[in-house]
Amino acid sequence: MNLEYKHLLNNDFDPNSRVWVYQSNRIFSLNEAFEIEDKLKAFTANWLSHGTPVKGEAHLFFGQFIVLLADETATGVSGCSTDSSVRLIKEIEQQYNVNLFDRITLAFVIKEKIQLLPVSQLQYAVENNFISADTLYFNNLVQTKEELENNWIIPVKESWLANKLFLNKLHS
Repeated sequence: MNLEYKHLLNNDFDPNSRVWVYQSNRIFSLNEAFEIEDKLKAFTANWLSHGTPVKGEAHLFFGQFIVLLADETATGVSGCSTDSSVRLIKEIEQQYNVNLFDRITLAFVIKEKIQLLPVSQLQYAVENNFISADTLYFNNLVQTKEELENNWIIPVKESWLANKLFLNKLHS
């Protein structure tokens, strides 16, 4: 599975640009993906903070992750502009019948595919060798462009999950 995405990010954005990652509970169809990308482009082209344009961009990565970025060195992101982005995500949820706010389902790369796993099944997955220390994990908690580039797709052993799992069971 090709996990390259960094080249799609705007190099013009400050490394401390704010990032929001929304994970869908399913992969979007090709038609849905094109429609969503159009919605994201239209949103960021008209994204405002107190009447001032926000230097923003949005992507649909791997057909399943919506990533919004705002470079606050240009314009600060206010509560109202954040609310407008949340409204957009909620509209996408309703239109495509997906869940984009589920924070208890985690995404991993298993057998060259993105697999979703509820937190409640994580220990079982480790104990039965579905997930190892080297399994790639989508760390959707990243908050800046720099973190998105360096800490979004990382081995489980480098994530917050390593502390939550029985480490003696977590071997490569």
